[in-house]
Amino acid sequence: MEKTKLAVLFPGIGYTCDKPLLYYGGKLAAAGGYELKQVPYGGFPPGVKGDPQKMEACFYSALAQAEEILGGVDLEGRELLFLSKSIGTAVAAAFAKKHDLKVRSISFTPVEQTFLFACGDGIMFHGTADPWAKNTDRIRECCEKIGQPLYLVEGANHSLETGDVETDIQNLQKVMRQVKEYIRYASDQAEALAAEAARK
Repeated sequence: MEKTKLAVLFPGIGYTCDKPLLYYGGKLAAAGGYELKQVPYGGFPPGVKGDPQKMEACFYSALAQAEEILGGVDLEGRELLFLSKSIGTAVAAAFAKKHDLKVRSISFTPVEQTFLFACGDGIMFHGTADPWAKNTDRIRECCEKIGQPLYLVEGANHSLETGDVETDIQNLQKVMRQVKEYIRYASDQAEALAAEAARK
């Protein structure tokens, strides 16, 4: 029996699943045969950016909400793809690690806390003018350490936007091409592993 494919969307603090990166990323996952599951956590305090204590509190709150939302979802034996944004990249990585899940991940604008948990197969996208993760060299080093490719969007902020609409549309198209290629790669890898297992 073929494994079912599930893509889970982990939003950011103010970046919901109906905003471009997760909306179109989810559309591409659905086109690739994945069932979609959103994790719409919320209830975060204002003024989180630049406040480590609030950021930590938001992370634990989002992780607890993710546990509750996904508690009734059967994740065993499924081909899992996690698409995440901002603090959601840390939540997705922590959730996968806690439950010892084998997932492939697409992480948009990861925060530094993400790298406390991130591992395995995945790709990441970072804007070089991101005020939530200012040290691009540090992000690059962390990605190299865990073996995940990093795609940079020059001059882009935490939403991977520059402020110029035409540039932003072009950048979004480039990002989604990489997302589409990775989803195709993930499906091909899963099919190859399934075929190999069937031969044994």
